[in-house]
Amino acid sequence: MQKRNLEELNLLDDFLMGSVLSYPGIGPEVCRRMVSIILNREIKQIRIIPQKVYFGADTDKHGIRLDVYAEEKADDLNTVYDIEPDKDGRESLRLALPKRARFYHAKIDADSLASGEDYGKLKNVIVIFICPYDPFQLNRMVYTIKSCCVEEPDLVYEDGARTIFLYTKGIKGNPPAELQRLLQYLEDSREENAKDADLMAIHQMVQKVKHDREVSLEYMKIFERERLIREDGYASGKEDGYISGKEAGKEAELVEIIRRKQQTGLSADDIAEWLELDKKYVEKVMKLKELS
Repeated sequence: MQKRNLEELNLLDDFLMGSVLSYPGIGPEVCRRMVSIILNREIKQIRIIPQKVYFGADTDKHGIRLDVYAEEKADDLNTVYDIEPDKDGRESLRLALPKRARFYHAKIDADSLASGEDYGKLKNVIVIFICPYDPFQLNRMVYTIKSCCVEEPDLVYEDGARTIFLYTKGIKGNPPAELQRLLQYLEDSREENAKDADLMAIHQMVQKVKHDREVSLEYMKIFERERLIREDGYASGKEDGYISGKEAGKEAELVEIIRRKQQTGLSADDIAEWLELDKKYVEKVMKLKELS
């Protein structure tokens, strides 16, 4: 995998999105502006928890990692936003998007209501996928999914759950110009694509993160760890089943996830179970981290 300079990354790249939205003093403001444009309403205050993890209830249950978990404070009921940049448009994954979204909603809901608390206090949840491919192949920029009554389509059925799929190149439905500009910038985060005041403000904050020495070093370390793993037999390990269903292009992201979970004190068994990886591969990554 050819390394791209940090300056060449776009906000649809997981590393840059995570770095920007977790950056103190910058992340909440970038997220607030993005969500305000996506929903076409002003978001006043938002709190960021980057890469929030939900583990399975048992060791044999599937967990998830949310790329960006944000919470909007409100007087009546808070709203949770899960923002998922998704560049992998392979057919099998594209077709599974609705069930993936359903699973994300279920995990977030299960964690947002305390035992014995009234169901009316369940937080609103909006899961947002941002894709450079068309998730439903209808050439729409915005696909908004909500629950409804099949027999009575006009019945108001508000369960607080919504999923929004954004296709960066969609044109049907006359999407707002502000949203078109935002999605173009997320996919190609150069200054010439920061075409309004909000985007220019976002771009300036993104540039600050890109030029942060700690962020740059972290990016270099991630890529170096990925290179060492590949040279230490990653390719052959994949053939032997060490990597279950993961593409080589995801190596750097995978290594970074394992590293972060290791820092939280999780064991190789726990990480392997959660990510559906072979334990030997996880142990190899963890050993390299200890040596770095």
